Amino acid sequence: MPSEYLWLIPLLPFAGFLINGILGRKFPRALVSAVALISTAIPAAIVAWLWSTMLAPGAPGVINITSGPWIAITGFQVNFAFTVDHLTLIMLGVVTGVGFLIHIYSVGYMAHEEGYWRFFAFLNLFMFFMSVLVLASSFLLLFVGWEGVGLASYLLIGFYFKKDSAADAGKKAFIVNRIGDFGFLLAMFLLVQNFGSLDFTHVFDAISVNPDWHGGILTAIALLLVLGAAGKSAQIPLYVWLPDAMEGPTPVSALIHAATMVTAGIYMVARCHTLFDRSPYALGVVAIIGAVTAIFAASMGMVQHDIKRVLAYSTVSQLGYMFLACGVGAYAAGIFHLVTHAFFKALLFLAAGSVIHALGGEQDMRNMGGLRQRIPVTFWTMTAAVFAICGVWPFAGFYSKDEILFRAFVSDNPIARLLWLVGLITAGMTAFYMFRLWFKTFFGEPRFTENNDLHNHGAAVHTHADTHAVLVANHDDNHSAHGVHESPWIMLFPLVILGILSVVGGWIGVPAAQGGHNEIEHFLDPVFSNGAAEAVTASRGLELGLAAISLLVVAIGFYIAFLLYYKKPGTAASYAQRFPALYRLVLNKFYIDELYGLVIITPLLMFTRLILGGLIDTGLVNGSGWAAAAIARGTGAAANRAQSGNIRSYAGWLALGAALVLLVMIFGRALWAL
Repeated sequence: MPSEYLWLIPLLPFAGFLINGILGRKFPRALVSAVALISTAIPAAIVAWLWSTMLAPGAPGVINITSGPWIAITGFQVNFAFTVDHLTLIMLGVVTGVGFLIHIYSVGYMAHEEGYWRFFAFLNLFMFFMSVLVLASSFLLLFVGWEGVGLASYLLIGFYFKKDSAADAGKKAFIVNRIGDFGFLLAMFLLVQNFGSLDFTHVFDAISVNPDWHGGILTAIALLLVLGAAGKSAQIPLYVWLPDAMEGPTPVSALIHAATMVTAGIYMVARCHTLFDRSPYALGVVAIIGAVTAIFAASMGMVQHDIKRVLAYSTVSQLGYMFLACGVGAYAAGIFHLVTHAFFKALLFLAAGSVIHALGGEQDMRNMGGLRQRIPVTFWTMTAAVFAICGVWPFAGFYSKDEILFRAFVSDNPIARLLWLVGLITAGMTAFYMFRLWFKTFFGEPRFTENNDLHNHGAAVHTHADTHAVLVANHDDNHSAHGVHESPWIMLFPLVILGILSVVGGWIGVPAAQGGHNEIEHFLDPVFSNGAAEAVTASRGLELGLAAISLLVVAIGFYIAFLLYYKKPGTAASYAQRFPALYRLVLNKFYIDELYGLVIITPLLMFTRLILGGLIDTGLVNGSGWAAAAIARGTGAAANRAQSGNIRSYAGWLALGAALVLLVMIFGRALWAL
């Protein structure tokens, strides 16, 4: 039974982390990559075995593995235990499958990097913690994985720690996520207080057996969990760390900040659906946060010039779609989009890395163009991902995104139509900025420097590019002598696999209205059977009509991008000059970072410097030290007077001391007698 080997799914990546982390510095690069690949390939194979076992007729719907008590005190116990149900299977498939492909890509992408062993050690560490997060059977063990992926993310974002921008981005991600984690911690405290347990089964069963239990403490717990999810999944107001996280190597962006870690918040909300279903207010907050984040992030993605930052804001926006789905109770639709998004967004980042590799480190789309014939495999695979994220039929994103929009439209949320409209407008904006990226990168006249020193040009943009792209000039395949070149096949192979999945990955969720059976929703029925919105029924005509409207909006977004960036290049720049204030506002991300700095960071720094630094540090700590020194000096000065070297003085002090002793003895006896 594969369940007997379940522990190997997290333990093997952890072993890879230890081996490469301790010994990797002395290993040849081939051995480092072999350790990393084996430690991720075997867990992926075990997960595939789990899938085949749990899909077999008569197979158990849930597998529980317990190693024993982890924390055991009077009235409270937490076991070190793993649980595998259908939701866990889907998440494990995404984490191990996409993770393994990105490891393969990284072998080629990071081939000439300093710290090669360190990169793969950190990547394996992330895989360990992400597996623990997904497999956890309790809030506490999930929190261990939750914090662990945050640590791994910090280490990988700041991989180029000699660059101030990378080091600052790592710290920013770490600190912002701690704000959300504080909410998660408070939620766990309330769970212990009200349920006496942190075990998923115990908590959710206690809620299920009380059908009249709504709102109140459940709402408080749910909202605190939402705060944690907003931090991890980069939702308003805690989204600001994700765009800066692009300072890390491109494979990190693909794995952690697109396909896996940032979806942990959506997974947590879906896992806690029993709790959220009892709090319509909390669900409403989730839906509103998701809708607002989706359209807000999309607006910023429309004007970015850095190819990775466009994809970063796109990720924030697509995560907003998943939040919207969970907020209207369509948890299966949210998980469906999580899966398809993992395929096409990982592909988009990896293909962007291939473009950066081809251009010697260039990330500014204004210095690209005309690449579709130079790097054809990258072009066609990225095209599949662009069509998928835009929701073009029959690519993967069409089915998952339209399922979310349909569920939002027919939900019983008081503002259901408004949520649907925001999602629809966001779909059009997504089509615009993704086809803008497509046209600016692959079409038109080349805007890059093409000569034998192309890779040296990458050094000029090093502050915005992966160090890899500059070092790759030494690649022994002599491609650099020919300027722009396609990536090696060890990088292209994952692109091809993800490209296929970006096309057909959505077919597991074709709705009945379009002739399918929505297999993924039925697969998740045992998990979300109590979900209020999962049993929504509507006319086939309504569902097809909404899908047609969505395709029309996508077509409009494509057409505008076609006019501005292909048919009449330069038109967009003229519009920016006509509306400079609006353009600068969006280009500078609505000055949200500056606002946070003014309202939160500056007052905190003033408090720490004036109150903590001035009053406590200077006044209390330094003052107490000064006072102790003054007392010591005063005592020493008094002792100096006594140590005069005069025998008569010593005799006087001796007599005085003897008199004091006699007085103490006499009065002491008198007092004792009383």
